Amino acid sequence: MSGSTYAALAGTRRLRAPIASGRAEYPLALVAAAFTLAQLVLVRPGLGLGWDETVYVSQISAHAPAAFFSAPRARGISLLVAPITSWSSSTTLLRVYLAALSGLALFLALRTWRTLFPVRVLALAGTLFASLWVTLYYGPQAMPNYWVAVGALAAAGCFLRARADGTEGADGTGRSGRAALWGLAATASLMAWMRPTDAVWVTLPLLAFCLVARHWRLLAVLLAGLASGAVEWVIEAYVGYGGLTQRLHDASAIEGGLGWHLAVVDQLRSLGGRALCRPCTSAMPNPAVDVWWLVLPVLAVVGLVVAVRARRTAPTLVPLACAATAAFPYLFMIGYAAPRFLLPAYALVAIPVADALVQLVTRPTGAWRRVAVTLLAVGLAGHLAIQLAVLEHTVSRTNVQHRDWSRTAAELHRLGVRKPCLLTGQDAIPVAFYTGCASAATGGHNANTSRTVIDRTARRMPVADLTPAGSRPPAYAHDWPVHHYGTLDLRVAPGPESGGGA
Repeated sequence: MSGSTYAALAGTRRLRAPIASGRAEYPLALVAAAFTLAQLVLVRPGLGLGWDETVYVSQISAHAPAAFFSAPRARGISLLVAPITSWSSSTTLLRVYLAALSGLALFLALRTWRTLFPVRVLALAGTLFASLWVTLYYGPQAMPNYWVAVGALAAAGCFLRARADGTEGADGTGRSGRAALWGLAATASLMAWMRPTDAVWVTLPLLAFCLVARHWRLLAVLLAGLASGAVEWVIEAYVGYGGLTQRLHDASAIEGGLGWHLAVVDQLRSLGGRALCRPCTSAMPNPAVDVWWLVLPVLAVVGLVVAVRARRTAPTLVPLACAATAAFPYLFMIGYAAPRFLLPAYALVAIPVADALVQLVTRPTGAWRRVAVTLLAVGLAGHLAIQLAVLEHTVSRTNVQHRDWSRTAAELHRLGVRKPCLLTGQDAIPVAFYTGCASAATGGHNANTSRTVIDRTARRMPVADLTPAGSRPPAYAHDWPVHHYGTLDLRVAPGPESGGGA
């Protein structure tokens, strides 16, 4: 076996220096613990559930019926939170559970790299990734993107370790090699379990490396991991979406039609704290907010140059390649942006960037080293301050929206809309979850019912429709009594169980 790719991967062996694993893991554990604590303090466990969260949580919930599950979604996050949501409706308990679990996952992902980079590089990489506002914000949320990110980071590390063991003659059959192979399969499965299409994009470079180097064992393990994670999504495609091709087509339509779309500027706009930038027509945030994002690729290139000169290209090239393919569809194939989409890329690029920063600080000597350390400290302090400011703004704005949903639910309860019940109209999915109702729509991407079904349902349980104040209601709710509440018109279907009114 020959070729530049194989030679680069074989170079992984040079990095396998013996490390006192127990002591070396302390800094990584400290970073993970600080990440968990920061989520609990800064995001706060009382933060209500967001729109997408209510969809995922409702699938296995003791609080409300399952919301419509659209084609792009996968059930991995619903199963991940099921140990809490299946018996408790406490959002606080769910947030604490996810914060602790996300910290543990970050520790395990960083740990897979412990024989590939010095612990100081890994600790800095973990700190850089964990201190981003988008990482802190989504770590304790019932959303899949963070879990794809830590899965991608761990998968790349396991791949490199398994490949190194194989090139050293063990062919992945020794104890370390078997652990790395099992880790690769598990992390590939985790990614596919959470978001199958993202898992494919992330692992494209790994699949290519396996094919070029003809490492068939590693290829088989990687494919088996992806298949085991995606099998439920594929089966569900045939059972409920008209086949795999139809589900992919529907998913593309919901995303606005996948194709050539330059979303780089949209991503820059979203960095100011917008959870979803669709349509992304707002003004750019303060330039200071975007600086880190523009510096990131520069530092990644510096990290690659450092690695090439040190003849340890593979451990830097692999995560950078996976980061590039993970980011590509969200930068060039969709017409909108959300900061969480790039979490896998941020996690993967963190190690090469951290390596570059450590080299830039340690290589100079004397006064130049002091200057480099000072500049790095000032830069990181400013970066952290900006991230925390954006996080605080985002959490505050999110709290306002979630409180509005909670108040609307309370008003619906006052009007007699209590479970079992059904809501339609604007924000019906999240408000229905807060109210304890099912949700339905007769049109749009979440269409799952018809006017006939809604009319029939109104005869046996409370049904309400939510429309912006003064807007024309749907035909089925045209004659329902209207109750004005803030910016909404609440129409409750008349019926023996619809309760009273104001």
